[in-house]
Amino acid sequence: MVSVDTGTDELLCRIEDRVGVITLNKPDKKNALGDILTPALRRTLVTMEEDDRVGCVMLTGSGNAFCSGGDVSGMGGGSAAPVSKQDRIAELTHKQVTLTLRLYELSKVTIAALPGPAAGAGLSIALACDLRIASDNTFITTAFRNIGLSGDYGASWFLPRLIGLSKAKELYYRSPRVEAEEAARLGLINQVFPQKNFHEDALAYAKEIANGPTMALGRMKINLNSGMTQSLRESLVLEAKHLIESGGTQESNEAIAAFMEKRTPVFNQG
Repeated sequence: MVSVDTGTDELLCRIEDRVGVITLNKPDKKNALGDILTPALRRTLVTMEEDDRVGCVMLTGSGNAFCSGGDVSGMGGGSAAPVSKQDRIAELTHKQVTLTLRLYELSKVTIAALPGPAAGAGLSIALACDLRIASDNTFITTAFRNIGLSGDYGASWFLPRLIGLSKAKELYYRSPRVEAEEAARLGLINQVFPQKNFHEDALAYAKEIANGPTMALGRMKINLNSGMTQSLRESLVLEAKHLIESGGTQESNEAIAAFMEKRTPVFNQG
C-alpha cells in the first residue's frame, strides 16, 4: 500500500493493489464538500488518472457517510465582495466541469463506495462514477428541495439516464430517502454489502476491476458513455476503432494466451 499526499487531511488517498482509494475525510460534517476538500479532490482525481500504478479509482467517505453535499453552514451568507450573477454562474459551471464531468470522463473505471448516506452534490458525485456499491445502512437523497435549491453537479443529467425521467423527477420534487436495497432495485446501486465488512468487500470489488485490462476497460467506458448520446452508426464506428486499437496489445496478447493455456490472465505485470 502506498500513501498519496493530497495536501490536506480532509482528503486521504492511497494505492492498494492497483486501486486508487480516495477518501473524503470530514466525518464530523458527514464529509461535506468545502473550499479545502473539493479542490483537493479535483487535483487527486487527475493524479490517479495519470498514475500507471492505478487500474481503477474508488471514491469513498470516512465514518458513517459518503458525502452530505455542500456544507450548508457556509451557505446563505453575504459575499465579501460583490460578484455579478454571470460571474457566479461561470464559476459554478467551471467547478462542476472540473469535478463531476471530469469524474464521468476519467480514462479509468471509477467506483463510488458508499459506507452511508449520499445527499445533494454528494449524490451527484456518486452518480458521476461508473459504478456504485453501498453498505446496507446507506440511503441516498437528492436533498436540494430541502434547502430551496434546484440542484447542481449533474444529478439532473445522470438520474434520468439511470432510472428514467419520471422517477428522477419524483426523487427531485419529493426528495425521499431511498434505502440501499431500493436504490439497487431502481438501478442506482450496483451491489449492496453488509455494513460489518463493507470496506473489505468494497476493496475486493474494486481490486477485481483494477487488476483487469485497464486500457481495454477505458475504451469500453468511452464506448458506453458515447452510446448514450450518439447514433448506432456512430457507435459502430467507435467500437471498430477501439477494437482494432485493442488488438495486438500486451493486454490482448496476455488474455488470449491465458485462454489457450486455461489459466487466469495476469495483466499489469510491470
